[in-house]
Amino acid sequence: MDRRNFLLGASALSVALASRTAFADPSTPPRVLLLVELKGGNDGLNTLIPYGDPKYRELRPAIGVPREKVIQLDEKVGLNQKLEPLMESWKARDLAIVQGVGYPYPNRSHFRSIEIWDTASASSQTLSVGWVAQAFKGATLTKGAGVDSIVIDTNALPVTGPELRTIVMQDAENFLRAAQSVKDTSGMQDGGNPALRHLLDVRHEVNAAASSLRAKLHDSAAPAYAYQDPAFGRQLDLATRILMARVPVVAIKVALNGFDTHANQVPTQERLLGILASDLAVLRKNLIAADLWKNVTVLTYSEFGRRARQNASGGTDHGTAAPHLVMGGGVRGGLHGVYPSLGDLQDGDMRYSVDFRTVFSTMAQGCWGLRNDFGVRQPQRLELFS
Repeated sequence: MDRRNFLLGASALSVALASRTAFADPSTPPRVLLLVELKGGNDGLNTLIPYGDPKYRELRPAIGVPREKVIQLDEKVGLNQKLEPLMESWKARDLAIVQGVGYPYPNRSHFRSIEIWDTASASSQTLSVGWVAQAFKGATLTKGAGVDSIVIDTNALPVTGPELRTIVMQDAENFLRAAQSVKDTSGMQDGGNPALRHLLDVRHEVNAAASSLRAKLHDSAAPAYAYQDPAFGRQLDLATRILMARVPVVAIKVALNGFDTHANQVPTQERLLGILASDLAVLRKNLIAADLWKNVTVLTYSEFGRRARQNASGGTDHGTAAPHLVMGGGVRGGLHGVYPSLGDLQDGDMRYSVDFRTVFSTMAQGCWGLRNDFGVRQPQRLELFS
């Protein structure tokens, strides 16, 4: 059995294992990165709206957000009104919006493009190790913690790799039951069989990780404020419990589905943006109440944005660049990067102004003190952390 992959129970617990020593600088605890995947390709033009640009109305006569429904951030751009719950964070200057995030030679396939994002690869590369795991190559993490990252979703690729021990845990109750049912193998004999010895070692490490996490979650306090959405809110509730339990992880991943808006986009996207904003605002309140907001950075990402021009079905097709949100107590709020010009489209798509790997490089440095440019020859410097 491969030491890096072990499955316990029916989708309740999967653990990727690797050896560890001690974190490089224990005097500076790393921030936990909370990755929020917006699955399907969120439309950036109706998220951060260039309401001051007449081209916007020309390209989107039916689905464009009316000026009076835009939360104006400056004289050029504003937020979709469904993101209003995030305005408290914006005013507190701990919400940043990175404009025009994309990559060269974009791919418009859901599966390929999200793979590019998750592995920080060039569009011509195919990599199997996630970008978070790549960031920790050669680094060291806490010995005996049992787990380095937790995925509350089905897509674990960003944290997949030999550098990280990752647990995939979609449901807390199932996880706790499965962890309790696993039997300890420390006393079992291998009979001199190297393959069996390896299997028992893996099983023992899985047991230790599961037992430790189970104990921490069982004893953790409930979040102060209730999440609203039954699906996305449940994921954030579990993420909050993990954070409040002080589980020493470097990353947690959640996801919100449904952003592939080829038809009838406006009500679908507005509903999803409302869910995203409402429950991220609750997350912020919970982490502030627990005195953890300064220790967490939230990053949204999606496989691509949408086409600049609306289609004939009242929706938008697969596009390229889009804005992404960064939140946290140590985040330098405001607009970052340059909004792509609607007067300078490339094959009907917006040209990216910020390479997504620069965002990841900034996260690696700001959250964990690690330097990795992910192959970008001339990376930009984003001042996202105070």
